[in-house]
Amino acid sequence: MLIISYDISNDKLRTRFAKMLSKYGGRMQYSMFRIKNSDRVLDNVTIEIKSKFEKKFGQSDSVIIMRLSKQCKIDRFGYAKNDDEDLIVI
Repeated sequence: MLIISYDISNDKLRTRFAKMLSKYGGRMQYSMFRIKNSDRVLDNVTIEIKSKFEKKFGQSDSVIIMRLSKQCKIDRFGYAKNDDEDLIVI
């Protein structure tokens, strides 16, 4: 799983970046996405960021990609605790 956090100052670039990420996963916060899939898809996301966006980032822009394994422990509080995948409501 990837967690991608970004702070991009250019509105147009930030919107395009978010739309690209939304093809692969869902928002966790306003500028944070969670992407779960195969290693190949996760690598493709990184390649797409490098090829389509990296040259357009300014000195004030920031993108952080965190690769999480299944062994990582995630604590959730507030609304986020409802976002647990093991939760099934019928």
